[in-house]
Amino acid sequence: MTLQPVAPGADLVRDLTDEEARRALPAKWGLAEPDVLPAWVAEMDFALAPVVRDAVQEALAAGMTGYPRFGPGGELGEAYAGFARRRYGQEVDPDQVLPTVDVTAGVRVALDVLSEPGPLVCPVPMYAPQLDIAAVTGRARADLVLDPDAERAEIDLDRLDRLFADGARTLLLTQPHNPWGRVFTRAELEGIRDVVLRHGARVVSDEIHAPLALPGAEHVSYLAIEGTAEHAVVVTASSKAFNTPGLRCAQIVTADPATRDRLRDVPFLRNDSWSPLGVVGAVAAFRDGGPWLDALLARLDAQRTLLASLLAEHLPEARMRPLEGTYLAWLDLRAYGHDDPADRILTKGRAWVSPGHDYHPGLPGHVRVNIATSPERLTEVVRRMALGLVG
Repeated sequence: MTLQPVAPGADLVRDLTDEEARRALPAKWGLAEPDVLPAWVAEMDFALAPVVRDAVQEALAAGMTGYPRFGPGGELGEAYAGFARRRYGQEVDPDQVLPTVDVTAGVRVALDVLSEPGPLVCPVPMYAPQLDIAAVTGRARADLVLDPDAERAEIDLDRLDRLFADGARTLLLTQPHNPWGRVFTRAELEGIRDVVLRHGARVVSDEIHAPLALPGAEHVSYLAIEGTAEHAVVVTASSKAFNTPGLRCAQIVTADPATRDRLRDVPFLRNDSWSPLGVVGAVAAFRDGGPWLDALLARLDAQRTLLASLLAEHLPEARMRPLEGTYLAWLDLRAYGHDDPADRILTKGRAWVSPGHDYHPGLPGHVRVNIATSPERLTEVVRRMALGLVG
């Protein structure tokens, strides 16, 4: 197998050595046994972007370990608004950007404060921790299930309409979607909006992967769709694109002052725990991280091409829909006859990928694979996958 050449400019993104990765990524690498190659949790095997590293080091040297600035807007709001304008062509009012500790916590705050009682619509497969968010917020979960045999991963608008007609009140949208790898088009989002408006429902849009729309796709924020401001919020962060979940800072973005005020005025206890170092890192990423992010997207573009070649060589019966965004590939491995291929891959191949049933309970034969690593490691991951599945 000949490795694909790294895209121009991608050399700005430096691969961590195994030793560096085990120290930098204590979950992804630290939980793996020494002979296991990890490709599971959504972290990248790349060194921290220098602009983020330098900003956080400078803040730490200054002793910035106290409480963060509270309230919307400020430097974080300005930085995100500038980023949204440059990357997505979206106008965001900086004073409608509120900090929160992470995206899942922000989703929970939005549901608690804004959503009426009633079932929460969850497109399934779904990011595993968010499958529990309905129960945590006292709601039933109404699954909007993707047909695993469908040619294209799409939101079934007719099914969404029926779920709302049956009493659901909120859609938890993930876009770009994890684990589908879809970047929804403007027309798709407009279709969702029309259904939501018909039922007077609400949308909470998790857009943490928005900076990771890959070449050929374009991220459109749900709040950029006309007619969404009064019924929707976006929860996002720089943490996936810049590999900084440990810095603990995300943003709830609104486009309606009344919605912003309801979120701003919640009791301190409900939304109090983001980090000042996280704010520093996010501001640096949003304001100055463009060249590094461009290099990252070039690297990931090359990696998805390499993955397709590797699967064709080693696992030709694997099915992968086009990866339009994120660095997480959703693979259908049912042709190899194992209900839990991730377990086979781990025990026999010594590679750690995420089992599909974590994202879609009861779904056999699927895995999620993290491709944000070196070409050499990705090649070895797929080789080990084949060893686990076919010997």
